[in-house]
Amino acid sequence: MTFGFASSAATSITASANSANRLARLLEPAEWAAAGIPLLRNPREVVGGLHARHRPAPTTAVVAVLDHEERLTASASFSRRAVPADGWEFRNALLAHLRRVIPHDLRRRTPVRTAVLLYCREGDERWTEEDGAWMWGLRDACTLHGLRCGAYITLTRGGWQVLGEGRGGRHPNSTSSPGRLADAGTDSDPVPLRTAGGAVDALRRTAAR
Repeated sequence: MTFGFASSAATSITASANSANRLARLLEPAEWAAAGIPLLRNPREVVGGLHARHRPAPTTAVVAVLDHEERLTASASFSRRAVPADGWEFRNALLAHLRRVIPHDLRRRTPVRTAVLLYCREGDERWTEEDGAWMWGLRDACTLHGLRCGAYITLTRGGWQVLGEGRGGRHPNSTSSPGRLADAGTDSDPVPLRTAGGAVDALRRTAAR
């Protein structure tokens, strides 16, 4: 009987392959801009409403589904796990939460609802590989759930930014107190809303349905 261990060279090759796969599962800003992502009519309202509803802290992702009039239909928030940024992992997490809060639209010929993603993180508004992985994950999750892929928004200390559009603002930001939902303007003509949220995975909660 013979025992052996993988050589350091083989381990290095495997690590390099995994790294290459992760890099393939992200979108550069130019790719995102060329994808024809629909513009939000009023991104400040969307951001303000999601911030007031979910109160995201750094490493919290908020995925929201908007109807054709840009009214909030469903949303969920969850904390990113401490693993390397990988679009495949992010796609699975987004898809799992979408399935919890809203039925899929795969039977429709064309999507009628749009999913947007707000991610609260450290750093400034400049694009990072982590952002690219979230973009890849959002686009893939939307395809698998029958939704139109919408805006990717970052929330940092400096404020919020719709990546690929150049639109943003200083408030809300990752340190600001959440405003009132009534002030956000997202519920002026409410539709039945399903929401799931949580600052950490172990404390996920399902809010008013």
